[in-house]
Amino acid sequence: MTNLGSGRAARQSPRVAIMLDLQWPYKRHSEIFAGVQRYAEEQGWVSIIDEFAHNALRRTRGPTDGYDGIVARANHQLARLAVKLEVPVVNVWPSSPAWRLLPGVFPDSTETGRLVAEHLLARGFRTFATLTSPENLDNELEVAELTRLVGHAGFECSSAYIPQDPARDSAQWRKTVQLIDRAMAEWVLPVGVYAGHEVGGRLVVQAAHRRGWRIPEDVAIVAGKNQETLCEKPRPSLTSVEIGYDRIGYAAAELLARLMAGDAAPAAPVRIAPHGLVVRESTDFFAVRDPTVAGALAFISANSHRRIGPDDVASAIGVETRTLQNYFQRTIRRPIATEIRRVRLERAKRELAQSDRPLRTIARDVGFATIQRLYEVFRRELGIAPGEYRLQRQLRSGK
Repeated sequence: MTNLGSGRAARQSPRVAIMLDLQWPYKRHSEIFAGVQRYAEEQGWVSIIDEFAHNALRRTRGPTDGYDGIVARANHQLARLAVKLEVPVVNVWPSSPAWRLLPGVFPDSTETGRLVAEHLLARGFRTFATLTSPENLDNELEVAELTRLVGHAGFECSSAYIPQDPARDSAQWRKTVQLIDRAMAEWVLPVGVYAGHEVGGRLVVQAAHRRGWRIPEDVAIVAGKNQETLCEKPRPSLTSVEIGYDRIGYAAAELLARLMAGDAAPAAPVRIAPHGLVVRESTDFFAVRDPTVAGALAFISANSHRRIGPDDVASAIGVETRTLQNYFQRTIRRPIATEIRRVRLERAKRELAQSDRPLRTIARDVGFATIQRLYEVFRRELGIAPGEYRLQRQLRSGK
């Protein structure tokens, strides 16, 4: 076995290969690359794009002409050679056939499933469906958590599967369209849907239009990982999950640095929580048949930043508070106060993930009044403090 470790110390700057399929214009490729590059620049690494790094390892003859480490969407060839040559590799492809063989940094797909489930449940849906790929391990975790939470709320979720690459050829495309039509024939409207990728979401929209179904009134859709071009046009725009893939790249580079320094690989993949949902027109709807409750939910959504309570909501809708409470329990199975707190919490989470505003200001602006109340709700509902939540979801500053 050729041990390259002795040559690493002789170099002033580590040589790190980046193997990320950058010819594909996906955020999970380009943004991971950006995160790795940011860390590489901070540390003075020499980073080299090499989409066939496994071939470069095979040609290595001495300790100074190879790579000190690799960040990759790893295949079996790379994994086997890296182990043989003792070259540290961090895998960033969750569905890689070699994912069990290498340390990895991946999205927290269970958290993604939770975000989708909570969003659709909060919109009042009682019927749920998923369209994902059986080849995608991230999708598997997302659907498992979504189904668990929906089941815990007393509802069911039907799951159907479509190819990961529907545009591989014309036959695959026709098959995908047919599978979506077959799944949709079984849906009970209104339905909240999670599509594992944006193209699947767009195909659902097209199929819904053919059937005369409305988006989002009949079918509300959360689709993919926020590829903006596919999510924002054409209308209706698609609600999607913003992963923050650049943080995965940065964390992968951090882990690679530790491995190159001789640290042991972690026992399990590192999971990075998503930024949150980007809510667009495809879920901008409350699936509640009772117009009184629908009006109350809309009022809460528009006014939760103010100091409102159940009496204020009931007054705005023109009914007695006790009557509205009964409607809420019968329709969405939670009290008015719980819904107000849930909307405030979701707004606080978005602010923490997407801004650097002080916690005290966020607490006031989302309706919690005091920072103490913000801490109390976060601890009770999420088990962590607001500052810790922010750190998990925001980019590392590197300072």
